[in-house]
Amino acid sequence: MTKLIVGLGNPGDKYFETKHNVGFMLIDKICKDLNLKFTTDKIFQAEVASTFISGEKVYFVKPSTFMNESGKAVHALLTYYGLDVEDLLVIYDDLDMEVGKIRLRAKGSAGGHNGIKSIIKHIGTQEFKRIKIGIGRPRNGKTVVHHVLGKFEKDDYITILNTIDKVDKSVNHYLQYRNFEQTMQQYNG
Repeated sequence: MTKLIVGLGNPGDKYFETKHNVGFMLIDKICKDLNLKFTTDKIFQAEVASTFISGEKVYFVKPSTFMNESGKAVHALLTYYGLDVEDLLVIYDDLDMEVGKIRLRAKGSAGGHNGIKSIIKHIGTQEFKRIKIGIGRPRNGKTVVHHVLGKFEKDDYITILNTIDKVDKSVNHYLQYRNFEQTMQQYNG
């Protein structure tokens, strides 16, 4: 058995720890905790780190395409490793949830998220596991683009770091027990 854990974001220092990059922030935390190093793979258009957890090979992925083309990397990796869509878990930001809320789902629509739209387009289904991390709606007249590509305000940043710890625990729970339904029951809400 093999799992593909994908965090969505945009590559480059310009986007480091922006709201749209909470998926990358989570993957970075997991890989730092496990002392894993990324390799940049130009064929897959992704940074990939891997290890064994509970006897199962796990790939941690940050697509190096920009957000709107995330599906290219996800599809290439699923195909290359011969994985089923049920082996995929995607972590990404959600505008429609308040900062720091998390929601685990076994499937669903893109909900306006361009990274998820790209994945659905490239893999041909919306039936894949996902964890959404709330980043809240734009305030003070900001556009959606400026909001998602902007840094967190100080209080929100602290909230997000705590949320990433919680999401990290949920991913570890899922990888240890291999039961996403049980993980959803424990970590949703």
